[in-house]
Amino acid sequence: MYNRVILIGRLTRDPELRYTANGSAVASFALAVDRNFRSANGERETDFINIVAWRNLGERCSEYLSKGKLAAVEGRLQIRSYEGQDGIKRTVAEVVADDVRFLSPKDSAGNGGNAGNAGFGMDDFGVGSMPSTDDDVPF
Repeated sequence: MYNRVILIGRLTRDPELRYTANGSAVASFALAVDRNFRSANGERETDFINIVAWRNLGERCSEYLSKGKLAAVEGRLQIRSYEGQDGIKRTVAEVVADDVRFLSPKDSAGNGGNAGNAGFGMDDFGVGSMPSTDDDVPF
């Protein structure tokens, strides 16, 4: 069995960092991820996916990511249920991050950006500008 998710998108809000009762850091945020196709009316649809990052990774996400920043997340899909304060059972789907790459360039204040991946940006990986034919592939 295999449960692996890879996403590239923009944060819809600043990460929220909190600590569990035993002191483990956990950051939560959401990514807006465009679909690869357009709807019947020609618009590109977007999925909003909840992300959870634990311990040191969560602290780094809270420190370097902010609303609107581009990030790549690799992790596993988790479905969990809980009972809300109103007594109603709810089910949540979220990605538990194993790795987060900060793809936006550093801002002028020195915050955010590529602190977690040695300064590589989207253009360094060719993401977003895929070759149109096999003749354009450099290998």
